[in-house]
Amino acid sequence: MVIIYPLCQCVRCSSFFLSFPLEFVTVLIFYVFQVVFSLYLALFKVLEPGKSYRNLLAGKLFKMDTAERAKGPKYECLLFDMDDTLYPLSLGLNLACRKNIEEFMLHKLHIEESEVPRMCLELYREHGTTMAGLKALGYEFDDDEFHAFVHGRLPYETLKPDPVLRNLLLSLPQRKIIFTNSDKAHAAEVLKRMGLEDCFEGVICYETLNPPLETENNMDALDNDAVIAGGEPEPSDFDGTAATGSKKILKNALDNGISSKSRILCKPSLEAIEAAIQIANVDPKKTIFFDDSARNIASGKAAGLRTVIVGSSVLVPGADHGLRNIHNIKEAIPEIWEDEGEQSEQVIQSTAVETVVHA
Repeated sequence: MVIIYPLCQCVRCSSFFLSFPLEFVTVLIFYVFQVVFSLYLALFKVLEPGKSYRNLLAGKLFKMDTAERAKGPKYECLLFDMDDTLYPLSLGLNLACRKNIEEFMLHKLHIEESEVPRMCLELYREHGTTMAGLKALGYEFDDDEFHAFVHGRLPYETLKPDPVLRNLLLSLPQRKIIFTNSDKAHAAEVLKRMGLEDCFEGVICYETLNPPLETENNMDALDNDAVIAGGEPEPSDFDGTAATGSKKILKNALDNGISSKSRILCKPSLEAIEAAIQIANVDPKKTIFFDDSARNIASGKAAGLRTVIVGSSVLVPGADHGLRNIHNIKEAIPEIWEDEGEQSEQVIQSTAVETVVHA
C-alpha cells in the first residue's frame, strides 16, 4: 500500500480517474497487482503443462489436484480367490472336489466309511480345508499325492475360455493376484482352461503359504520366490517379500512346539490373510479382496482389506460389496477405474451375466 498510494496520486491527474475516489483506485490497483503477481508465479514457479490458467487463479482445483497426487491411487491391488469366484459354483467342480476328498479319506487313510462325510464337513468348517483338518488330527500323507488325487480327477472340461472376464481383468489398472487354498497345478490348469493365465501378476497358493520346512535351521530356505501361474518361480513378482509372511508364522509355530507337518496355513485364518498381504507386498487399505466364502470375507475385513463377496448380491458380515457374478465388477464397483481418468472411457463394457448359485 505504501508503494501503490503515491502511484494513485499520479494517476488522479488523468481525466479518467478524476471521477473516482482515491480509495477505490487504490484497491483496484492493488487487486490488479495481486493478479499479475499470481500469474507470474504460475508461469515461472507453479504452473504445469496442460493446466488451466483460470483454474490456477481460482486456486481450488489446483490445490485439490496436488492433494490427490500426494495421496496416490485409491486402489493399488486386487486379490482374487479362484474356485467358485472366477467361475460359478454351478459348474460342479466344488462338488466333484468334495467327492474326491471323501474317496481319499476312505481308500488312502482307511477312515470308516460312515464317518467320512461328517468328518469331511466338520474338518472343513473348523480348519478351513479338510486337508488342514486331517493334518491337525495327525494323519500323515504326502501333500502332492493328496492334491493329485483330489484335483487331478476333476472335470476340467467344464471350464471354458471366458473372453468377457479376460477383457474385464485386462482393463483393470491395478495389480491383480490370485489368492487360493489350492495347489499350484490346479491353479495353473483352471487359469489355462479359462484363458486367464496372463491376466494375473502371480498366484499365492498352497505351496506359497506352506513352503517345505523341516527344522528351524533351514528357515533361510523359505526365502524362495512366490509361485506364479504355470508353477514356475518368478523373482520379479514378489521380490524380497515372497514367503516372508508364511515364514514368520511357521517359525512361530516351531517356537511353540507345533510340528510343521500338522500346521497348514490357509484361508480363512487371519494368519493366512496377513501372510498373503506380506507376500504380495500390498497396502491392505488399498487392496480389494474378492472371494465367494463368507468366512474368508470376514477374515479379509479383519486384516484391513476392502472386501467383495462374489456369488451373492446380499452382503455378508465384513463385505463392502456384493457381486452376483464376477462379470458385474464394473457395474457394482465403478470406482476401481477412477484412477484411470479419461482412459476409463475406453474400458470394454462387460455384459452382466447372472448365474444362479447355491449357498
